[in-house]
Amino acid sequence: MGRRSHQIKVNDLGRLLFYILCHSPDEFCLVPDSEGFVPLKELIKAVNEEEGWHFVRQSHVNEVLLGNDRALFEVRDNRMRSTERRWQLDLNNPADFLPPILYCPVRSKAHPAVMEKGLRSSAELLLVLSDEKEACLRMGRRRDHKPVVLEIMAQAASEKGIVFYPFRSLYLCFEIPSLFIAGPPVSREILEMMRQKEEKAEKEEKVRRMTVPAEPGSFILESSRDPDPFRRAKGKKRRGWKEDSRNMRRKRR
Repeated sequence: MGRRSHQIKVNDLGRLLFYILCHSPDEFCLVPDSEGFVPLKELIKAVNEEEGWHFVRQSHVNEVLLGNDRALFEVRDNRMRSTERRWQLDLNNPADFLPPILYCPVRSKAHPAVMEKGLRSSAELLLVLSDEKEACLRMGRRRDHKPVVLEIMAQAASEKGIVFYPFRSLYLCFEIPSLFIAGPPVSREILEMMRQKEEKAEKEEKVRRMTVPAEPGSFILESSRDPDPFRRAKGKKRRGWKEDSRNMRRKRR
């Protein structure tokens, strides 16, 4: 690729990144944080999903940030945002309308636990849902080669007090009880294994709490490993030992 062709490619990537971050992150199944930042890894994965952009890596994004379009972006702590944003993320106003069914992707390993205990957001990330199954698959494949797409009974959950927030074509939520989640069934064997692991973890936690931690820098010495077993018999001499010693000397005289 010639120098001019390479520069054109860099400029095109800059325009694509600006469109994603400034105009329509939801179109690429991305939800920025409250400051408008998107993790660079997530951003690059979203770009890689687009036809003709499978080759993009961190180095290509760095070229954009060093080029003519660098003023359009800001990078902080491995996150990237556009300096101009034409979208709004509002977590103060719940969705006025909800489709009956929304979809949410989970990792295949997490699927059994989710079916039993439900979904809950982390401190950093809200649950992201879509009314399009393909969009959920796209999100899920960024974290798992074979994600499980769950059906969320959104309207029924909303009627029971579960709040959903709209973000353009996506929906955000803090938690979804298992009552409102439908998906592939989980075998009894897997459920039994999960319960056994939980019981084992609970027992270990109880033992840990019952164990009184030693003071920092101290340790417990077992009696069988005492290097001086007679040391315990040695102690402060009883009172009056001097008088007894004098009496013994007098008698010898």
